[in-house]
Amino acid sequence: MVSKERLSRDLAEMAKCSDTQGTAGITRLAFTDSDWQGRAYIIGQMKELGLTVRIDAFGNVIGRWAGSREDLPAVLFGSHGDSVPHGGNYDGVVGVLAALEVIRSLKEEGFAPEHSLEVVLFMCEESSRFGAATLGSRAMLGRLSQADLQRLQDAQGKTLYAVLQERGLQPENVGTVTYPVPPKAFFEVHIEQGKVLEHQGISLGVVTGIAAPTRLRLHLHGKADHSGATPMGLRQDGLCAAAEVVLKLEELAAAMQEIPVVGTVGILKVQPCVMNVIPGECELGIDIRSISAAAKDKVETALRQAIAEICQRRHIPYDIEVVSKETPVAMRPEMVAFLQDICRKSGAECITMPSGAGHDAMHWAESTPTGMLFIPCKDGISHNAAEFADIEDIVNVTKVLAAAVKETAQAGQKF
Repeated sequence: MVSKERLSRDLAEMAKCSDTQGTAGITRLAFTDSDWQGRAYIIGQMKELGLTVRIDAFGNVIGRWAGSREDLPAVLFGSHGDSVPHGGNYDGVVGVLAALEVIRSLKEEGFAPEHSLEVVLFMCEESSRFGAATLGSRAMLGRLSQADLQRLQDAQGKTLYAVLQERGLQPENVGTVTYPVPPKAFFEVHIEQGKVLEHQGISLGVVTGIAAPTRLRLHLHGKADHSGATPMGLRQDGLCAAAEVVLKLEELAAAMQEIPVVGTVGILKVQPCVMNVIPGECELGIDIRSISAAAKDKVETALRQAIAEICQRRHIPYDIEVVSKETPVAMRPEMVAFLQDICRKSGAECITMPSGAGHDAMHWAESTPTGMLFIPCKDGISHNAAEFADIEDIVNVTKVLAAAVKETAQAGQKF
């Protein structure tokens, strides 16, 4: 039986794994000591459950409960353990802990799976450290290249390749060592990170599709000059150009009414950042998302045209780097219907809904029947120290996940 006490204990233990003890929120950036501490806790729980633990070249952790039919593909379920700076203790972690509790509860009731069950802890789902998201899933599916490992760097200039080496992993094998056999299904539980469920008073959402980001890094090469001695008409102010870009992105995204697109400039670095010096170099981190690839591309194209016009008018050279460009995915209708039926049989009211945020599940959905379940988070807040999910909702979604996994683990069940 799913245990509220065990889930509460696990959440409390994971909350201790943070670089911000004594301050607001959880900071558990990928591959840092706090991330490794949380990872060690998850591995310890897997071993206590008698799971066979294996670790791939990128550091992803898989705990396996062997089924009676080793010739059948496994049922994979889990999420990620890293966080954004000063984030919450629910984003990602709820999915991993729910997966562990599913194994506990099924073992307690004496369940004997035919398909093997595998709990996965994905590494580096958040983009906070390296500017690109869901890297662990991409690595498991052979979609992370050696060039990516050398290109992606953290704020200290460390490459992802070097960070993997420091953790005793095998970056040279990333891209060649993938998940061995496509799973029968992949399931992920997550907080919604929005307000829809809470607004409608519903405790469960069955995800129909996942939006995906295009992330760009724009460098504006303005000219730093004296703020008092340089006339307004003779300036190449990088920050003024950046301001135009920020507002243009807002305008372009807001104009997409039929198929929603959201656009955000979440990073703005200004040099030399001195009160009496005109800003010269500016770097913008741009995030464009939609559940429609065409709509997302339309905004990106229009933004690139606007940047060219702004920079030509202001005589500012620029360059644009594509950090990542992910493809939105739709969940298979039969999987959505399956999870709706599981909710109905479990007595849990649910709605269907898209996900505006990207998740590890988006990569698996392209080739594997993939199901995703959302629970509410208070006031829709996530990536914030105020992030909160009710333990009763966590218990309820874990029960639904257990029922879905239990049914999928039988050889006769098909999507």
